[in-house]
Order: sequence, then structure tokens, then C-alpha cells
Amino acid sequence: MKSFEDVVSFHGHSCPGLALGYRVSLAALRELGEGTASRDEEIVAVVENDSCAVDAVQVMTGCTFGKGNLIFRDYGKQAYTFISRATGKALRITIDFTPPPESDEEREMWKRYARGDRSEEVLNTVHSRKARKTEEVLKADEADLLRITRVKAEPPAEARIYESIRCAVCGEKVAAPKAIVKGDTVVCIPCSERS
Repeated sequence: MKSFEDVVSFHGHSCPGLALGYRVSLAALRELGEGTASRDEEIVAVVENDSCAVDAVQVMTGCTFGKGNLIFRDYGKQAYTFISRATGKALRITIDFTPPPESDEEREMWKRYARGDRSEEVLNTVHSRKARKTEEVLKADEADLLRITRVKAEPPAEARIYESIRCAVCGEKVAAPKAIVKGDTVVCIPCSERS
């Protein structure tokens, strides 16, 4: 089983979102009865955001876009559905974490940070706050952090490999199902949108 340090190494830094994804993934692997990450497409993860947490999901569960077992739905929700192809078990995990309250100074520093202020004073406060929130997430009781629900979900079809066709406009190759036929020519989506 990978550690939080493995996740941090992949992502590049430690942060609360990464810690949330780590905790979600640990719970998913346990609940699905999967002892290790997916080597191929044994586990499917459907993620409803593109936050730091998704990097942790990739490292911990082995679900990736390249293997076709990481599905992104841009709903902006801290929600994750995991499906085991072997057992048919499926679960949805949502975040139900209430971070520790911020001081007035911390709120002000976050506002300054959001406006682009990267002064030492601002960075020290922001990084200190992130470190405390990360630690809170890692130490929190799972019941105070996550809502885990058994669901019925069909896994998507396994990844397919398609023939590549050369776009008549840009000359780049495109997967056959994504190619657009325009008259007598075959073009990629971006070229079809430009003409």
C-alpha cells in the first residue's frame, strides 16, 4: 500500500486536497476489498472535480486516464465513485469535513494571496494554514471526514484502442471515432471547428 509521502512525491507538495484524496482512496480500497492499486482496469474511479485530491486517487487506486479507468465529470463536487469490476461492488464517497476555523488574520492573508500577493508574510501564513488543515484531514476520524454510500453503478466499457487517421488539414493523427468527415475529407475536431 502506498503512503501519503508517495502521494506527495507524485503531486509535488503536501496540501489539504491531496490529503482528502488520500483518505478517500484508503476508504475506497478497504470498502471494495482491494488490497492494492489497480494494475490494469480492475477498479474504476469516477471523480467529480479536478482538484489535488484526484492526484491522490490516481496514485493510491491505480486509476488513470491512460488506462481508461479514471473518469472525470466536471461537477465541481468533492465526490468520488469507485467500482470493482471483479466483484461489482460500487460506492460513492463524499467529503464532509469541516476545517478548523480561520482567524481574521488568516482570512485577510488568503484574500491577499488570492490577489497575487506572494510576500513572505502572506506565504508563511498561507502555508502554515495549509499544513494545519492537512494534518487535521490526516488525523480526522473517518466518520467526521467522509460519507460512504453503497451504490449501484455499471463500470464503463474497458478501454479500446482505435485506428489513427491523419487529419486532412493539420496532418496530425486522430483516433478514428473522433475524426469528423467533412465532404470528401477527414479532419480532427479542432480543424472541423475552424472551418
